[in-house]
Amino acid sequence: MKTPYKLVLAATCIALAGAAITIALDKPDHSAPAAEQSTLTVEAVRLQPASLPIRIVANGNIAAWQEASIGVEANGLRLIGVKVNVGDKVRRGQPLATFAAETLEAELAQGRAAVAEAEVALADTAANARRARVLQDSGALSAQQIQQYATAESAARARLDAARAVQRTQTLRLAQARVVAPDDGVISARTATVGAVMPAGQELFRLIRGGRLEWRAEVAATDLVKLKPGQKVRITPTGGDVIEGRLRMLAPVVDIQTRNGLVYVDMSSSDTARAGMFARGEFEIGTNEVMTLPQSAVQLREGFSYVMRVGPRIGQDYRVILTKVTPGRRSGNRVEIISGLDREDRVVVSGAAFLGDGDLLRVTDTPQAAPSAGSPSTPSRLALTGGEAAR
Repeated sequence: MKTPYKLVLAATCIALAGAAITIALDKPDHSAPAAEQSTLTVEAVRLQPASLPIRIVANGNIAAWQEASIGVEANGLRLIGVKVNVGDKVRRGQPLATFAAETLEAELAQGRAAVAEAEVALADTAANARRARVLQDSGALSAQQIQQYATAESAARARLDAARAVQRTQTLRLAQARVVAPDDGVISARTATVGAVMPAGQELFRLIRGGRLEWRAEVAATDLVKLKPGQKVRITPTGGDVIEGRLRMLAPVVDIQTRNGLVYVDMSSSDTARAGMFARGEFEIGTNEVMTLPQSAVQLREGFSYVMRVGPRIGQDYRVILTKVTPGRRSGNRVEIISGLDREDRVVVSGAAFLGDGDLLRVTDTPQAAPSAGSPSTPSRLALTGGEAAR
């Protein structure tokens, strides 16, 4: 009785195991790759020759072309009025400050009186000398007396000249009571204080002549030979816009400590540039032919520049390779490639930021030949295969 029971139990276990296997085989496998639903379209181009300007980059400070110091000429006068302030634009001859002139006016009046007195004395002595010369041949006067009259006339004439010189000095001192602008320009500094009694030579204002600024750039001695007066310069002050300039002159000496020479650049007028500002500039000294890529093809990762280069073909696909390159100058939306690529290499120009090293690309259009210099590049259409696109 026991043996049939064991056989029935074994048959039941075998049947249950078969049903479990059947259910497991019929269950869908969720680990299989998802169906390809989307494709990322990108573009690829080759290196393109282009003419880029050759520039020398330099740093320096913006300074006044010429700065005039306007000071006190008369001594011991009291300042009673200041008519301008820092930043004001002035014209030649425009009054800037005035001093109290009562004392000078009184001295001038005294000088005029002294001149009038000297003129009267000269007229009297001149008349006596003239009469003496008339009587010279008559013998009524001795030669000594005639000489005395002539000497008195000369002395009176000298006293008149001295009185007139004093009067001119007093007139000049009175004119110095008004401080005027020596030239057109902009007031850059002011130390004048109303009520102060200032000695002669004390500075009152500083004036940027003509409001004209210049950029004084420090250029390495090895680059000075490449620069010539008249060359165009692009100057960028800190926090300001680009200003056009023109090289005026090169310093005749080089600093023995830094081995740099000063270059003086005339700047066009600007509302943002100020004397004393730091600025960076570029001297354009010519052009040369280089190989370039669009700016969008070069990616910056971890401080280095990379491109997505189209690699070897695998079946109908191409594998993209992350390639490190050395960029150079930039002009517009083009960037010079110094090293890292060959002329026939193709790189992804559009959508490179969405690709990773080793992704598969499918070429949908026939790639065009490398463009000639100056002609627009013709990109190849590449499609990212669905399995890679879904990633």
